[in-house]
Amino acid sequence: MERLLTPEGETLLEIPWEEYPRPHLRRSEWLCLNGRWTLRTGGVDRQILVPFCPESLLSGFTGAVYIGDELLYSRLFRLPPAWEGRRILLHFGAVSRTAEIIVNGKTLFRHENGYLPFTVDITEAVRAGENELRVRAVNDLSHAWPWGKQKADRGGMWYTPVSGIWQTVWLEPVPDSYVRELTVVSHGDHAVVRVQGVEDGTIECEGEKYILAGGEVCICPKEPELWSPERPRLYRFTLRAGGDTVESYFALRTLDIREVNGVPRLCLNGSPYFFHGLLDQGYWSDGLYTPASPECFEKDILAMKALGFNMLRKHIKTEPELYYYACDRLGMAVFQDMVNTGDYSFLRDTVLPTAGVLSLNDRRLHRGGAEREHFTQAMEETVRRLSFHPCVVYWTIFNEGWGQFCSGEMYDRLRSLDDTRFIDSASGWFRPEKSDVESIHLYFRKLRMGSSEKPQVLSEFGGYAWQIPEHSFNKEKVYGYRKYKDRESFVRAVRALYEEQLLPLAERGLSAAVYTQVSDVEDETNGLLTYDRRVRKLLPEDLLDISRRLVGAGTREGTK
Repeated sequence: MERLLTPEGETLLEIPWEEYPRPHLRRSEWLCLNGRWTLRTGGVDRQILVPFCPESLLSGFTGAVYIGDELLYSRLFRLPPAWEGRRILLHFGAVSRTAEIIVNGKTLFRHENGYLPFTVDITEAVRAGENELRVRAVNDLSHAWPWGKQKADRGGMWYTPVSGIWQTVWLEPVPDSYVRELTVVSHGDHAVVRVQGVEDGTIECEGEKYILAGGEVCICPKEPELWSPERPRLYRFTLRAGGDTVESYFALRTLDIREVNGVPRLCLNGSPYFFHGLLDQGYWSDGLYTPASPECFEKDILAMKALGFNMLRKHIKTEPELYYYACDRLGMAVFQDMVNTGDYSFLRDTVLPTAGVLSLNDRRLHRGGAEREHFTQAMEETVRRLSFHPCVVYWTIFNEGWGQFCSGEMYDRLRSLDDTRFIDSASGWFRPEKSDVESIHLYFRKLRMGSSEKPQVLSEFGGYAWQIPEHSFNKEKVYGYRKYKDRESFVRAVRALYEEQLLPLAERGLSAAVYTQVSDVEDETNGLLTYDRRVRKLLPEDLLDISRRLVGAGTREGTK
């Protein structure tokens, strides 16, 4: 298999990902712990570049890593003298899958989800001068926990596993009374900011001052401007409370479902809106789950916007916050998947639905108590973490039956957590009654809409493959749903799919469509970008005219 470098991977910094990793709650003082660490596996110490997983090219790790191996990371650090007398927080963006945190020989914390951030208060364990940080990580690929598309025997639609630290590690000092969490509920003309950890303080937003009382404040801009992919207006503010000062931001926008000319439609800011999107797996040829720098997120987003797309479906993965921040400020809506637990069955989850079996009693599926509990906890934490971001407009609970159980109850639980976004309970098939949309996957048949009285979403389609060998991971295989041998035939086929099949559906009231996919991923060569991000298979002149017609048709009043 070819290990390919992205352009950013060629100019990797000694301390990568030095950008402040949490834009929605930003402090002025912090210390990045990315860079060279020691990683011990099999009794041998080697160097690794954090935050890249040891399976990746960018990590520089030369040893072998197998599922279930214990990975023992270590490094030394010193605290700045100015931090003396304050509490010290140690943050991890993500560690796959388990992480045991040890500071100066003291085991302080254990975390067990490979996709979610966590924080450890290490104040009592650190000292003046040199400190030692160790992380004991194991990726056992347990299906009782969220595992995504990782597989030990990767191939086809399953990808190389990601073990150990794969997001930024960092320190920051805080006073005894500090902002622990900050959430925003957005409305059309105001935003409600809620703060945990402190009760009283002040907020300054664009020249206006507001009083935080009881941990809550309502901010009402004088002439409110609404956020959309076309005009991604952000309001920035500074919060001072309890001796703590943080910077943050919010946006104003509304999401609801309305019947427009007899057709139920997804609406943004009170008007029907066509979400013209792509499946985004979030894999990179050199960093796997982690691109060489946050700039790579921006380049992907802008490349897709240049083609006329306004939405990305983040597929079976959650990203560092800098991804969502880029979508917030650049203007890209996000349909966010939850990460699956439970076993995948080729017969149940692929063969039967392809043959037309689209309904199953999911109360009887995936009965394992641990996998249900861990999925539910992860879903709740994902919503808590990402609901801050205005770009996130849509939650997908289950995809194609993977780990699906009790979808009606899960819909109710998610709705109780967030009543401001659209919920797709089951993307593709095994469709429940409780879902805001009818969500369809079509790869081998002519595109169509469903028959329910719900907004219609074509949540996966396309997948046309054109392999460019010198930019491909696997030169021996071409994985996709239709295969093309040159750019001319590929472009012609994609244009025809959109113009002849999708455009008429948008004119009839289709609310959203998700083409597979942003980039090639390992064996899959069905991306609009190559895996190494060096070649754009589609250029703006190939699709932008159709994109504008599509969004225009889907934004007007649809008819059945």
